[in-house]
Amino acid sequence: MSPAPENPARPAPGTPLCPLEGIDDPGAKGFRFREGEALFAGFVVRKDGQLHGYVDVCPHAGWPLAIMDNYLTRTKDRLLCAGHGALFRIEDGACTSGPCAGQALEAWPVTVRDGVIVVA
Repeated sequence: MSPAPENPARPAPGTPLCPLEGIDDPGAKGFRFREGEALFAGFVVRKDGQLHGYVDVCPHAGWPLAIMDNYLTRTKDRLLCAGHGALFRIEDGACTSGPCAGQALEAWPVTVRDGVIVVA
C-alpha cells in the first residue's frame, strides 16, 4: 500500500498560526487551511508551557475532534473527541479510551518564533 498523497492545503513550515498568548494555558485552538478543494485542519494545545500540534482528524472516525475549539476535557487534562467520547493524551496524542484505543492522533509540528506559534 502506497502512502497517502500530501495534502496541498497543509501549511508550509514557517506559516504563522497565532500569537502564543492567543491560546490559554491550558487551552487549545483549531486552524483551517484551504487550497482549491483540499482542506487541512489542525489544532494546537498549550499545557504547562508546552505546545503540542495535531492534525484535527479522529483516527477512529475520520472527522474533526472538536466543536468550536473545545478540544480539552472539562478537567483540561486530556483531549476529547466530541463525536464518540474517545480520550487522548495531550503530550503524545495516544488514544487511551474509546473505540480508537491503541491508536494516536497524527502529530503536526509547531514551534514559537518571536512570540508567534508557527508551523515547524
